[in-house]
Amino acid sequence: MSTLPVVFSAFQTRKMDLLSNKWIINLIFCLFFIGVSCNSVENKIYVHLNYTIPCVRLLNATHQIGCQSSLSGDVGVLHVLESEANLDWVLKTGPNPPYMVILDSTLFTRSIMMKLKTGSSRVAGVVVVAPSSNPAEGFSPHTTCPNENSGVYSESYDPALAHCNVTVWNPLGNGLSYEEYDFPMFSLKDDNDTQAIKQCYYNHNHVVNGSSPQYPLCAMQLYSHMSAVTDTATCMRRNGINFSLSPEAVCDPLGDFNVLASTRPLNYTDKGHKTGESVVIAAARLDSRSFFFDIAPGAESAASGFVTLLAAAHALRNATQEAQPNRTILYAFFQGETFDYIGSSRLVYDMENKQFPLDLDNVHSVVEIGQVGLHGESKLWVHTDPVSRRNSSVNEEVEKLIRNLNSSALNLNFSLQEPSFSQPLPPSSFQRFLRARPIPGVVIQNHNSAFTNKYYESMYDNAEYLNMSYPPNLTPEEQLEYITDAAKALTEAATIVARALYTQAGGSDPIQLQNINVDSQMVTQMLYGFLVKSNNSWFQQMVPSDFAIHLRERPTNFYVGVTQQHSEPTLLVQYLLANLTGTTVNITQDNCQNQREGEDDKESKHIYSYMWVQGAAPPNSTERVAFCVRSTVRLSKALSPAFDLEEYTSKDYSTWTESRWKSIKGRIFLVASHELEMLTLGVGVAVLIASLMLTYIISSKADILFSSGREPTAATY
Repeated sequence: MSTLPVVFSAFQTRKMDLLSNKWIINLIFCLFFIGVSCNSVENKIYVHLNYTIPCVRLLNATHQIGCQSSLSGDVGVLHVLESEANLDWVLKTGPNPPYMVILDSTLFTRSIMMKLKTGSSRVAGVVVVAPSSNPAEGFSPHTTCPNENSGVYSESYDPALAHCNVTVWNPLGNGLSYEEYDFPMFSLKDDNDTQAIKQCYYNHNHVVNGSSPQYPLCAMQLYSHMSAVTDTATCMRRNGINFSLSPEAVCDPLGDFNVLASTRPLNYTDKGHKTGESVVIAAARLDSRSFFFDIAPGAESAASGFVTLLAAAHALRNATQEAQPNRTILYAFFQGETFDYIGSSRLVYDMENKQFPLDLDNVHSVVEIGQVGLHGESKLWVHTDPVSRRNSSVNEEVEKLIRNLNSSALNLNFSLQEPSFSQPLPPSSFQRFLRARPIPGVVIQNHNSAFTNKYYESMYDNAEYLNMSYPPNLTPEEQLEYITDAAKALTEAATIVARALYTQAGGSDPIQLQNINVDSQMVTQMLYGFLVKSNNSWFQQMVPSDFAIHLRERPTNFYVGVTQQHSEPTLLVQYLLANLTGTTVNITQDNCQNQREGEDDKESKHIYSYMWVQGAAPPNSTERVAFCVRSTVRLSKALSPAFDLEEYTSKDYSTWTESRWKSIKGRIFLVASHELEMLTLGVGVAVLIASLMLTYIISSKADILFSSGREPTAATY
């Protein structure tokens, strides 16, 4: 038999394989083209918002606050709110609800927000356009009585002073940050994207002569779904339920780390009381907040105080190293104080439970620096607790402390005054120490009774409000070196604090006392780094190389965050405090990073911390000269004891948690009328049915339609 049919058959098979391969390649190409086309179509349909800062959900022992969207995001027709009278269109008369309300910051008031909250069935979300300058009338979304349930004044500690009965500390507080909203809320910059959104509204949605806008309409979708609900006890219980092999938490406790340093080294492996040790605590808070997540500039509420304390600590370095005073000064920078004093209550708890190298018996007195931005004034107020001063020994020490402060202000352009003796302490970390026992102490502030801060815990508590203004045409490096009016004022305040701390600690050398002066150049550099941008040449010298990449071209966010991560201000203050109070040691990078001064050194790490910083580059060189800094700086846990004790409904400790979320984003697009959408859906369904019927008919007649005919009989030769 001839082999020709076999060869012909093999040739056909080979040809079919080649055709199959081509079809596969073509199919892959088509699928890729379709995927690219889909992305291209999506980009043509949607305009994604680049800068979106959400309001997020927070929870405590009793309730939840903040905002959230549905799981798939909330969609609404855009409406630019022009005045409060224009609310009727959103809440009653507008024919195309729900609405996504765009409003300028001047309309972000309690009156308007409560009306939108009440009519939330017609409100899909709210977008607040952040202004380029601060509102002159002031704005504070915090309460009028900050931390009123977690301070010292209560039913058991002079109830007449509780709940701001005597003094309303934050009279401009409207409480918006502590409300719950059933719709998402975002903040947008007043930039090109925002102008494009408004233009989309005016092109498609704007009402002309009372007539309803015609389709298509401009709409927005906001995604900010929050996982946690109800309260902290509920979300922490859900965290412990394992629904799968990889369970996901729904919320996290607020917290971070306190930053501590002392003028004498403390052995952190030896906990509890130290016989013969007497400590003066110099304290300031590190955190702030605003209505929107990730915008917490905290210029006056936080930065003015801790920058003053950092500068004072630096001014005291030489005086305390050359001749140690009788008492140790413990610098304490507390995190989470905005949320019921997380950091200070944790330190007090650790001292009471022998989890810290000192206990409360070792505490001689407390000096706290609060809001000390002066805004052209030259007066500071020294606040004390009238209840503990009823104890004669406490009162005697407080009076000595006030005399030390007044004597430290001599020959400076400042005066110190005392409020009425019966006035309670303003919100302050010192209150948590007084809850444990009567301790002499003062809180230094820039106000007598009510806060002078018009923007307490808001996005406007920024460099502009602290009067950090620069001459025009300065380069960033020149701005870093320029001594602002704010820096000059805080330099004077820091000098008073430093000298008073030296005297309070038992320092008696008059020459040393007069030599304690704060460097105004350093103060202005710190203010620039925290309130303008942390990515500057001075900060870069102070930090390790692996952290330098995290320095930013914007102001620091002072929101405390959650316990799983160190916040930027905590790390920056840690590095600055080490450089400003520590000393340079000549050891290798390996020994420095391993917390030792030599291969056999196993003790130094218990009393000192070592940090390898990248340093500055010499003139005419691009390579930095790194070095090791030895200091007493330590990080101490700033997590509320309620979470260690699993007391999620505690009335004694902070119970604040932050909900987790999957995605935060927003986009705008044009939406067709309901009739057109239904018509499109109907046509689509008809095409689908027709396609299915055609496919069925072709499939049932396939043997006829695709028959290749009988193959010819193979010839034989």
